[in-house]
This record gives sequence, C-alpha cells and structure tokens, in this order.
Amino acid sequence: MPPTWIFDLDNTLHDAEPYIFPEMNRLMTAYVAAHTGLSRDEADALRLHYWQRYGTTLSGLQKHYGVDPEHFLHHTHQFAQLPQALRPMRALHAVLRQLPGRKILFTNAPSAYAHAVLRGLRIAHHFEGVIAIQHTAYRPKPHFAGYRQLLRQHRLAAANCIMVEDTRANLLSAKRLGMRTIWLNPRPWHGHGVDLALRELSELPRAVRRLGWL
Repeated sequence: MPPTWIFDLDNTLHDAEPYIFPEMNRLMTAYVAAHTGLSRDEADALRLHYWQRYGTTLSGLQKHYGVDPEHFLHHTHQFAQLPQALRPMRALHAVLRQLPGRKILFTNAPSAYAHAVLRGLRIAHHFEGVIAIQHTAYRPKPHFAGYRQLLRQHRLAAANCIMVEDTRANLLSAKRLGMRTIWLNPRPWHGHGVDLALRELSELPRAVRRLGWL
C-alpha cells in the first residue's frame, strides 16, 4: 500500500521568507498593538513571545486577551500580492507527481489562506484534504489534537503516514504517534524524531526510494 503523505505548507511547499512571513508578521504586530494598546515595538516583542511560548501568536492572544480567533486570522492573512509573491520550492510539481499515495495538507495557517496558496501554486489537485487551524479547535502543531483529528477524519493508520515538515518540533509529535518523518532544513541533521533530513524538497523522491519507502 502506498504511504499517505502529510505535508506542511509554509517553507515546505513554498518559500515564505521573501514576502509571506514578513507581511504576516507586520499584520500580526499591528493586530496585537490595536488590541493591547502596546506600542509597535512592544507589540512585536509580544507577538514573538507568544509564538515561541504557545506555538502561535493566536494561542497567546486567546489565552491572555480572549480575542476571537476568526477575527484574528482574517485580519492577519490578507495578502494583496499573494499569487505573484508565491515562491514554489524547486521541482515542486515534479516531486508531487512522483510520490504515489494520498496527500494531505496539515498547517497551522487558516483554511482560506491554505487553499489560496494551493491554488496559487497550482497544486490543489494533488491534495485530497486540508487540515487547518480551524479544524483543530485552534490548537496548533505540535499539539496532538490536530494529528489525531487528521488520522480520524481521513481514516489513516499513523504507521502508513509520512510527514514532511520544516519545523522539527512538529515532527516529534508525528513520530510519537508512529509516523515516519522527513525534516526539510538548509542545515539538516538526523536526530530524535527525524527519520530523514533533507536540504530541500527536490531531493525527496530519490531519497525515499533509496530508503525503500516506495
């Protein structure tokens, strides 16, 4: 049976560093400032603190300020230049074509943004489902809630899943549930929770064939 591929989105399928992340950080900082009364610099520091402590800025704002999650997600994921600004990972279309099996997107981003990026990259047809932050009761990776929701909703056995991510902490939860894990990182190293470390997505098909995973 072919494996089921669980892909992250930002910095896994496309490079979010040139435009998406800077713009998202700007929008989130503005949102934090507007809802806390902090200065821009103070809001930026708080945004980063919540992200580091809770996994997402949203989680911190929910916990400490009771913000409405949909209001936050709507106002912090408005990208006027999204289609033009997307930077697909090298050989993205070829990689997805070469991997047999079901493919599911699993992201801490909101659903509307995730679908917009898939459409913009012209790869939506490769994915049979999207698990976004709304589907996990706003509990982000690496919280186990989203992983269990994904397995339950798509009737998957963890042992037959391969998760591809740029964030090692998110792979640790996948590994604990029994998934195989692939870490995309410019300076990869193999360690606890990582079955395969690659510098870039284009290396994926050859690497998994070498391991006998296909």
